[in-house]
Amino acid sequence: MELFFLSLLILILGGVVSIFSKENHKMKLCSVFTGLASLLLLKQALFPIYSGETLSATFYFSQIFGKINFVIDPLSAFFILVISIMSFIGTIYANGYIKPYLNKNFNTSSHTFFMMILIASMLGVVTCQNALMFLILWEIMSLSSFFLVIFEENKKEVLNAGIKYFIYMHVSVIFIMSAFALMSITSGSFNFADFISSDTHLKDIIFLLLFVGFGTKAGFMPFHNWLPDAHPAAPSHISGIMSGVMIKTGIYGILRTIMITGIPSKTITFGVLVITIVSALWGVLYAISQHDIKKLLAYHSLENIGIIGIGIATGMLGILYDNIITAILGFSGAILHVLNHSIFKMLLFFCAGSVYNKTHTRDIELLGGLIKRMPYTAVLFIIGSVAICGLPPFNGFISEFLLYAGMVVGMFKANISLFLALIISLASLALIGTMAILCFTKVTGVMFLGNPRSEQAKNVDSDVEKVMIIPMSVLAVLTLFIGVFPQFAFSLVIIPTLNILGAGSVPEEIVPVFELTNVISILCFTFLIILGIVFGLRYLANRKSKTHNTWGCGYNRANARMQYTASSYADIFISTLKPLFKRVPHIKKPKTLFPETAYYEVEIEDLEEAYIIKPLIKLDEKILSKFERIQNGNMQQYILFGLVFLVLAIFGLIFIG
Repeated sequence: MELFFLSLLILILGGVVSIFSKENHKMKLCSVFTGLASLLLLKQALFPIYSGETLSATFYFSQIFGKINFVIDPLSAFFILVISIMSFIGTIYANGYIKPYLNKNFNTSSHTFFMMILIASMLGVVTCQNALMFLILWEIMSLSSFFLVIFEENKKEVLNAGIKYFIYMHVSVIFIMSAFALMSITSGSFNFADFISSDTHLKDIIFLLLFVGFGTKAGFMPFHNWLPDAHPAAPSHISGIMSGVMIKTGIYGILRTIMITGIPSKTITFGVLVITIVSALWGVLYAISQHDIKKLLAYHSLENIGIIGIGIATGMLGILYDNIITAILGFSGAILHVLNHSIFKMLLFFCAGSVYNKTHTRDIELLGGLIKRMPYTAVLFIIGSVAICGLPPFNGFISEFLLYAGMVVGMFKANISLFLALIISLASLALIGTMAILCFTKVTGVMFLGNPRSEQAKNVDSDVEKVMIIPMSVLAVLTLFIGVFPQFAFSLVIIPTLNILGAGSVPEEIVPVFELTNVISILCFTFLIILGIVFGLRYLANRKSKTHNTWGCGYNRANARMQYTASSYADIFISTLKPLFKRVPHIKKPKTLFPETAYYEVEIEDLEEAYIIKPLIKLDEKILSKFERIQNGNMQQYILFGLVFLVLAIFGLIFIG
């Protein structure tokens, strides 16, 4: 554990040093310190992942805290691996993204400091097994990420998004604290390992409280409403770290809860499955309707968190129905998707940040034709899009394949209720993938193909600099590597999965699945070779060919207004599901034969935001407005209030006595 604590110290030191360094050197120093810490963490994490051994360290701070254990078991080690690698890549990308903000009244000192604190606190959260210390680290993680979200605090929408995020995180803490309080009262200790109870009802209550608390951080519906606002508000490198890494601490919390309390009752387990399926479908459905590229990607985080949740629920059902293969494949698929999602989602957020860096807009309706101006970013975005849609030969396919396999295997040994649950889960997963393809064909086509739709897109003259291209390229290579070598990915998650199940060794029944990953690898290699031959032949053929414009059906000057818009592309699908959206139309009808301006735009508002969150905020404002007269700036009146409160307190004590 010495290397782990040394890494934390390096990260904190890097944050402090960045405060006192020159503006142009702050992010470079963060990258150096994060890279050094990541190297040490890799060495510390890989041993438990492959050996199954557990590393631990114990501290005694005071009688209040009691024994504080920091433990790196295979599950913690896997999350350490994800956090360290992805955070390092994020800091490299940030060197290029942050340049336009330097020396322009933006507080980059606090930004770099809180970024390093966020990384260190995430590492602490996935290793600490003392309830009080866990809550402190959890709060540090929430506070540091809040300050990172409001980096552009001069914008009202950014500040509002940060405040909403801050409120949601503290609502989640209330549920986590309540569960920890019950565990502490029952066991007489704050240590997770000491919690043992024979009361099944109490375990179910604790599981529900922790699922809501951790599920809010992860972004499960209906606790997701902060996510579509916070991710677009934050700088793109922070959006990538938050979506790719930070929300996974919620997934870690749920998996750790299963290890502490065991599997809850069947009713709760089926409830978890329903929530995760709805979350995934809701996320991809609302992603299709978005025009803000970062908000669209934020809703896809909800979708993929739902997919991870489906895997967890499948694993829980496998344990309940004594089907070890379904349990292993469900949890393995979920854990692997934690890694896969962090890779391709960070890649997509970085590409979106690169586009914003050059065009200064996130509205895809104002883009177009960028593949000619930003070819590297365009190709990398397409790779990320294929990966997130779960298509081979990229990594998203592998984790979803494990989930499909777990569901299919479970059907052969299932009663009617489990059989129906798995059939619905399988169909939902297939539908999610189909809708994701629809969404990303829309985004890719509108943003990168065709003609520029605005001056912002037309004025782009080159791609982003290498310091931004390189980390995106590394992420793209990782998506391909895991897709082509699924054996490596499966071996990376099998020990953490057994750690959750409490199993000592890999069962014989899982060997055919491992052998099937070899077949997938061969097929992916074959596909890539054929693809290479096709493109090679095409290149040779094009060397002797001449390019001409295609016949334009009588139009020889096509323009951007003749192209499909993102709204029109998705409208046929969205219009079939009208009850699930609140559609706010914006229209300016043409009034002359040759109108200069005319448009029709539909804004899609989240139903939860429209019918629950906004009415609650209005009610809260109405109630609080009644107390405005108290805050009148009159010192004498404040003293009077204090005196009245003091008298009432004295009478209360007398009455109680």
